[in-house]
Amino acid sequence: MSGRLDWLIARPVAHRGLHDTQRNIIENTPSAFAAAVASGYGIECDLQVSADGEAMVHHDAVLGRLTEGAARLDSMTAAALKQVSFKNTTDHMMTLGDLCDLVSGRVTLLVELKSRFDRDQRLARRVASTLSRYAGPAAAMSFDPAQAAGLRALAPALPRGMAAQRHSPYREEKGRSALLGAATYLMDAMGAGPQFLAYSVDDLPAALPAIARRVFRLPLLAWVVRNAQEQQTAARYADQIIFEGFRP
Repeated sequence: MSGRLDWLIARPVAHRGLHDTQRNIIENTPSAFAAAVASGYGIECDLQVSADGEAMVHHDAVLGRLTEGAARLDSMTAAALKQVSFKNTTDHMMTLGDLCDLVSGRVTLLVELKSRFDRDQRLARRVASTLSRYAGPAAAMSFDPAQAAGLRALAPALPRGMAAQRHSPYREEKGRSALLGAATYLMDAMGAGPQFLAYSVDDLPAALPAIARRVFRLPLLAWVVRNAQEQQTAARYADQIIFEGFRP
């Protein structure tokens, strides 16, 4: 696989940074991202929208699993969220801009836009604005075709992709039958003009990623690869891995 996105698949990508609970390095924190940079891995991270439209680096829509507090992120301002600390660490929540400053172009940055599948474009707007000013290698993706389509309209130069798996949350949110949901998802996803695909390693091999890779020549990343056996599967069916829990 070759082309203008070779940089995206050049190195394994650390899922939510190079986190390690044994070393008390928590996912999606400055410590996890610094560890990934130090090891030369690409970085994948999650983004949630704040009440004032900022892109916050965090996986969950609600505080509490890894942080202090229990509020929804979209009910709090960015300034308040930046004061949120991660349990048993000195790390605090970051904005996407903070992450860009930390990475400073040293490794590939792959951001995933979280979504409630309600066509809210605030997060896409903020990601487009922030990454348009970032000089390093960066790409964005989402499970939600509306988010990818928003990025296509707002920042056509920003590489964009779709995250996917056999049982798509998009289909479940729409409440359609499996067949109709799959057809609708495929149409919406292709309408967003994805330039790469991230697909669940647990669902490989599968027709959709095979067609995307072989027919449309889209780079394919396999997620989340957690051991050497899954890495072997990814090496057979994908171009690169998004990994955690071991060192590839």
